Amino acid sequence: MAKRDYYEVLEVTRTATVEEIKKAYRKKAIEFHPDKNPGNTEAEEKFKEAAEAYDILSDSQKRQRYDQFGHAGVGSSAQGGGFGGGMSMEDIFSQFGDIFGGHFGFGGFSGFGGGGGRRRVNRGSDLRVKVKLNLKEIANGVEKKIKVKKYVACSKCHGSGAEDDKSVKTCDTCRGSGVVTRVANTILGQMQTQTTCPTCNGEGKQITQKCTQCEGEGIVRDDDIITINIPAGVAEGMQLSMSGKGNAAKHGGVNGDLLILVEEEPHPELIRDDNDLLYNLLLTVPQAALGTTVEVPTVDGKAKLKIDPGTQPGKVLRLRNKGLPSVNSYGTGDLLVNVSVYIPEKLSATEKDTLTGLENSPNFQPGKTIKEKIFSKFRSIFD
Repeated sequence: MAKRDYYEVLEVTRTATVEEIKKAYRKKAIEFHPDKNPGNTEAEEKFKEAAEAYDILSDSQKRQRYDQFGHAGVGSSAQGGGFGGGMSMEDIFSQFGDIFGGHFGFGGFSGFGGGGGRRRVNRGSDLRVKVKLNLKEIANGVEKKIKVKKYVACSKCHGSGAEDDKSVKTCDTCRGSGVVTRVANTILGQMQTQTTCPTCNGEGKQITQKCTQCEGEGIVRDDDIITINIPAGVAEGMQLSMSGKGNAAKHGGVNGDLLILVEEEPHPELIRDDNDLLYNLLLTVPQAALGTTVEVPTVDGKAKLKIDPGTQPGKVLRLRNKGLPSVNSYGTGDLLVNVSVYIPEKLSATEKDTLTGLENSPNFQPGKTIKEKIFSKFRSIFD
């Protein structure tokens, strides 16, 4: 199922400010919050959808990529290969819980997840890699396997950071909730506030004996082989993402994302211009004058191109749909062939005699129309 436009999800315009986007997200999050809609899977999906839209539109760089390339520019799962992949409830509560200040209003309906706040969910850092692609890979899409050095969950403690199950206990200060609730008397009555537990840093648990392999961190550095599916039509500088493929989080939690920066290798003969490809075809004087059939390079091999007799230098021939596909599936570009004619720098005596004999031939004299075209092109350079 294709993803909805993020602006449509939050019901804001494409020129909305960050504050307007934040306000719109808060409204949607309250409307579809799991606590208000227990057991309602549709509301839960809309809650996740709003959080994903806010995650993109509230970040200036992500928003710029989304405005330019759509979902593919920010890792849409609609493009295949696992990019994006949506956000889990733990992602949302850990990243955006502070947008609500811990609770709504005075007393009642406090926190996320049933009135008592939520334990802090650790999140691993994002990992950035560069992937070089040639034009053929860009045209068809490609699967790449890359080896990265990153933080992974400790194999001994499985990410808990504790030597064994008995080395983990519930935090005495917050009783496992991860937050400390305080009630203050004000002129408006009792006001309830929540802060992160200072003893367990919001995790709700304490480690009495650290894991000897990871020294209590729950993560270690190791090599990982990651398979990346690059959609067709990507461009130099585009950044894609794979949710959960970044660094693991301390003491369990949510993994960071893998951010993939696309680098484009130059093609020896073709030049990219957005989704079009440009090729400079060099003909001999006889080929241009008499006409011929030539082969021109494409991303997938060669294509035959008919040259009409009398083809002039500077003429552009178009091969439809021989360019690159749009990353948003809006069609395919063309291959534009610019015709150039090679004039030899040195001639033999026989060649000179032949050309001298043709010099005064009417067919070898440019007519008025040709002169006007040349003059027009010359003037356009200076206009």
